[in-house]
Amino acid sequence: MADKKKKQINRIIKRVWIIYGGGVVFFLLLLVLAGIGAFGYMPDLDELENPQSHLASEIYSADRVLLGTYFHENRSNVRYEELSPNLINALVATEDVRFVKHSGVDGRSLVRMVWGVLTFNPKGGASTITQQLAKNLFPRERRSKFGLVLMKFKEWVLAAKLERRFTKKEILTHYFNTVSFGHNSYGIKIAAKTYYGKEPSELTVDEAALMVALLKGPSFYNPRNHPERARTRRNVVLNQMYRADYISREELDELAELEIDMSRFRVMDHTAGLAPYLREYLRRVLTSWARNYRKPDGTTYDIYRDGLKIYTTVDSRLQLYAEQAVEQHMRGYLQPEFFRHWQGRRNAPYYRLGEEDIERLMQQAVRRSDRFHNMRRNGYSDQEIIESFATPAPMRVFSWEGDIDTVMTPMDSIRYYKFFLRTGMVSLDPSNGHVKAYVGGINYRHFKYDHVVDSRRQVGSTFKPFVYTLAVQEGEHPCTEYPNTPLTVKLPNDDEWSPRNSGDHKDGEMVSLREALAHSINRVSARIILRYSPAAVVRLVQNLGIETDIPAVPAISLGSADLSVMEMTAAYAAYANQGVYTKPLIITRIEDRHGTVLQSFTSETHDAMSERTAYMMIEMMRGVVVYGTSARIRGRYGLHHPIAGKTGTTDNNSDGWFIGITPDLVTGVWVGGEDRSARFRSIALGQGANMALPIWALYMQRAYQDKSLNISTEDFERPESLIGVNFNCEEMNRPQTRRTTNGGRF
Repeated sequence: MADKKKKQINRIIKRVWIIYGGGVVFFLLLLVLAGIGAFGYMPDLDELENPQSHLASEIYSADRVLLGTYFHENRSNVRYEELSPNLINALVATEDVRFVKHSGVDGRSLVRMVWGVLTFNPKGGASTITQQLAKNLFPRERRSKFGLVLMKFKEWVLAAKLERRFTKKEILTHYFNTVSFGHNSYGIKIAAKTYYGKEPSELTVDEAALMVALLKGPSFYNPRNHPERARTRRNVVLNQMYRADYISREELDELAELEIDMSRFRVMDHTAGLAPYLREYLRRVLTSWARNYRKPDGTTYDIYRDGLKIYTTVDSRLQLYAEQAVEQHMRGYLQPEFFRHWQGRRNAPYYRLGEEDIERLMQQAVRRSDRFHNMRRNGYSDQEIIESFATPAPMRVFSWEGDIDTVMTPMDSIRYYKFFLRTGMVSLDPSNGHVKAYVGGINYRHFKYDHVVDSRRQVGSTFKPFVYTLAVQEGEHPCTEYPNTPLTVKLPNDDEWSPRNSGDHKDGEMVSLREALAHSINRVSARIILRYSPAAVVRLVQNLGIETDIPAVPAISLGSADLSVMEMTAAYAAYANQGVYTKPLIITRIEDRHGTVLQSFTSETHDAMSERTAYMMIEMMRGVVVYGTSARIRGRYGLHHPIAGKTGTTDNNSDGWFIGITPDLVTGVWVGGEDRSARFRSIALGQGANMALPIWALYMQRAYQDKSLNISTEDFERPESLIGVNFNCEEMNRPQTRRTTNGGRF
């Protein structure tokens, strides 16, 4: 009986060992099958080392500030050294406290999980950080429950491979680069910027705890939509950090009481952040570049997926000051003044337009709108589209005090936006053509048209320095005098042209070139261009980099040409650069995701005028600032540094310009309505000195105050040939004057 019982026990033991051994063999077999790809594609070592995640391309300023990204998934990678220790501690304490002790699969946690399942008392999961990384790099496919079990074997194999290939630090870095934190922020670099406006290395303990808390459910624990849930989950992470001895009890109690600060929260998209107009311009440039620049494998680059790094000439500080100056002037003064100016007026904001003309402008705006083109693409007829523009609908519209939620017809919204004055501004370093600041409009989200490079508006008196340059280039001195008297010109089509002055400064007297430019006397500009020919002026401005076609007619001397802010500012920069024209440069180099330089860019230059001519023009344009149309730079804004410049005001005040020159920065500003007939009715309000100059002055005030920029307050460099030459026309003996003949007729 005893022998029989013993045999039964031995058989049971044998069966147990067979089952156990079979289970081990089966387990090992599953691991082998997973390793060879039987349960789905298994990446090789090359793919593990270079996972094909989509990386956003990053745009950096010259002072290494991230300006923005181009992306399908907004993801940017960091190095381990760029991670705050608080992030590492929070992640390890919460997700895998034995991270440094296992090799990808934590046997102790696995046994604990299995035992919990068998006893119906689960004690938590067994997934390690390395396993989670494997899942992030090579996501699971949709499968049955049994299929998910098999996928677990695949993840174990992948985790083991990752542990053999990478160090623990590299695994943590890869992990933080692959996870999503919600709000279209992939990876900790973008997430830290989105939620806190910081770099990952700058995150405090409570901020790092929130970042890790979001990993459990970015939407469910969203601190913007569910602050209490987010705070509760963050405190769970803090408690785990305390249990792992990363923080003390006192720190836990103090941090757990903190509210979540979302004051710096900003979704990283193409409409937000610094320099949105510049980034959109660069997107077009880079898309064209990517089509023509190939990878080693022959494929073209994709700026939305390939993680390019684009380094620009823009200075983030100057860019901020430029945007602040635009907002301060437009929001604080000019736009409210424009609203008051037109309040209660019929046909506002259009000057001298009838109902038919206004309706024509409205219909043009309708057909240019995104709404019109989107509806047409979706198959709507023109009649249906036009009817939809008369149908009230909820919408959010721009105001300088913040967006307004309202109900109006799309047609009414178009008319509403016609009341807003627009602006374009660009600032260049004249020595190398580097674009330091670029503001294409007042608000990119609502007004996407770029008034720096895409818009061409009548330049008014800002064109006059080119005319005077020709005179100086031909040997005339800034103190050469011209008669400020009426003249009439017979044109080739038998019409007559009789330019008039906008003021009465020294009407009928002799005036020096310097004084005539300072007070923007039209008659003198007309006499100069008639003396040296419109064609000669056109050749001069072409040599100054202006590519837009300009008709060779006398009227260009008064600024009838339509040119861009970028063209005009770059041309003026040649005066501060000793007569050398430098083509504006924005991108200095492009790197791939690994830091390999794909292409570098340098400025293109050529001589546009002599150094002597350039300096004499600087002296003449100083007069504009000292006692001419730009005198408020000194009087109202207190800028007494060496400054030259020129204002411009077009007919009926449609366009206001100012281009200011200092030794370090040449900055052009334009202000006007979307339609040329939307304007001030008085020159006191509509002149360039009132519309555009204040933006320049506010910008330069900030630039001079920021000592880290080292903006020079020294004088312009004078050529040796002009040392000792007197430019004070009142002190000089009156030179021989050039007088007109034939009663003022040419």
